Amino acid sequence: MAATESRGKKNENPVENNHPDPVSEFILLGFPCSWKIQILLFSFFFAVYVLTLTGNLCIISAVWWDNHLHAPMYILLANFSFLEMWYVTSTVPSMLSNLLCETSTISFYGCFLQFYFFSMGTTETFFLSAMAFENRYLAICRSLHYPTAMTVQRCIRIGAGCWVCGFSCFLLPVYLISQLPFCGPNTIDHFLCDPGPLMKLSCVPAPATEIICAIFNSVLIFSTFLFITSSYTLVIRAVLKVPSAEGQQKAFSMCGSHLAVVSLFYGSIMVMYVSPTAGNPAGTQKIVTLFYSVMTPFFNPVIYSLRNKEMKKALRKLFRIMRFGQRQPLKS
Repeated sequence: MAATESRGKKNENPVENNHPDPVSEFILLGFPCSWKIQILLFSFFFAVYVLTLTGNLCIISAVWWDNHLHAPMYILLANFSFLEMWYVTSTVPSMLSNLLCETSTISFYGCFLQFYFFSMGTTETFFLSAMAFENRYLAICRSLHYPTAMTVQRCIRIGAGCWVCGFSCFLLPVYLISQLPFCGPNTIDHFLCDPGPLMKLSCVPAPATEIICAIFNSVLIFSTFLFITSSYTLVIRAVLKVPSAEGQQKAFSMCGSHLAVVSLFYGSIMVMYVSPTAGNPAGTQKIVTLFYSVMTPFFNPVIYSLRNKEMKKALRKLFRIMRFGQRQPLKS
């Protein structure tokens, strides 16, 4: 009996040892293609990354140095430009490194840290809402009350609120997904740690977590989107009452570019995060993610700021200062 019990105890350990170990790192598949294509992709995305940083940094510098731009509209634009720089930096350097490596690994905690900072792109929804309310609704529909309704101090508080909401709102989805059991395989068919591919690697189905994340994303995205569209509905009604055709054209021109980017940004993130993750093929996920995480921040400086006459004037002065080595603030 003792020998039988001892043999039984010895047989229990191998069975326990057959359970796979938890995943300690992930492999990012990235863009599986030939070496020449990867070099072309590296060159293209590197150029886009540098131009994105340069364009947004120029906007921040112009707002900082030009006293005429110390106004709520441009303070929000400077915050928005800083967000875009942070946003692309959370993913593009890693993606560029992956294009030069045969296999790219990222630690478990590094993956979820990237997921968290990339998810701060939701901060953009708050800033787009604030810009629609301040730059469009108050400036057009409440123009007489604008100086008292939107002071610099109030604008700073609004910007701080956008940052706080961006830092805190995605903590729950990141925590829920990080608690899923990952025991292999550990290859993510993406160029970053995104919630959809991560949940597909879970050892057990997680429909509850997926539904919670989808509901969370839907509430966040649709609430801010409805706020923006409501603001623009009131703006359009006010513009249509303007008797001057030139005034209407100027107002619609100011709103059109912002609406175009809002539509493109929200359309892409709705495809990714509102629809169930299992329904998005890997190729579609990569293309849509590239669009709103790399290309949209690249175009935003042109669309939001460089078309603005005051901003272009401040940038020309800033370039003159950089060229001739002057260091005084831009005053006129």
